[in-house]
Amino acid sequence: MYLPDRFHEQDFETIAALIEARPLAALTRLVNGAIVADHIPFLFDAEANALRAHVARANPLWRDFDSTSEALAIFAGLDHYVTPSWYATKRETGKVVPTWNYEAVHVYGRLRAIEDANWIRALLRDLTARREAARPAPWALADAPADFIDAQLKAVVGIELSITRIEAKRKLSQNRNAADRAGVVDGLKAEGGEAAERMAKAIAALDPKA
Repeated sequence: MYLPDRFHEQDFETIAALIEARPLAALTRLVNGAIVADHIPFLFDAEANALRAHVARANPLWRDFDSTSEALAIFAGLDHYVTPSWYATKRETGKVVPTWNYEAVHVYGRLRAIEDANWIRALLRDLTARREAARPAPWALADAPADFIDAQLKAVVGIELSITRIEAKRKLSQNRNAADRAGVVDGLKAEGGEAAERMAKAIAALDPKA
């Protein structure tokens, strides 16, 4: 990934929060010389320096990978189009062009498949707890009949990506001057909508003056 210094995110807590907020990743790997991708929600285990997930046993992913080569999980964060009409520079010189702001995290590592039922059960318990915690009536594995859960466990296989390196990028108008950044924040707020509002907050958080 092209990583200019001004867009290169290296703060671990920020990166972990991006993965937590958008856990669905495109897991890419080479299979017989071809690039293959699957979309999988991951749980980031910072203590183990790993990504954990599960796939259907019928999915060839857990068998078709080279454990000696790196796989890549791509997490997409916030993104939004930025019109040059929002820039103060447009009014001053007109020397502006459109762009796209976005966040992305690339996690590289080596895959392994895990068929241990206890490991998979613990993963499902953790995944469920993480996603259900904020709900008014959180669902838990214990809410379903034990024999039903046992059957479901047999139908899936765990996968773990042992992390070798992480690259993260947050392109949030850091390359524009303060007036242009403020214009982008104001423009996004005026445009409205959840995506625009979240992007405006992210830019403002990087630059309190915006």
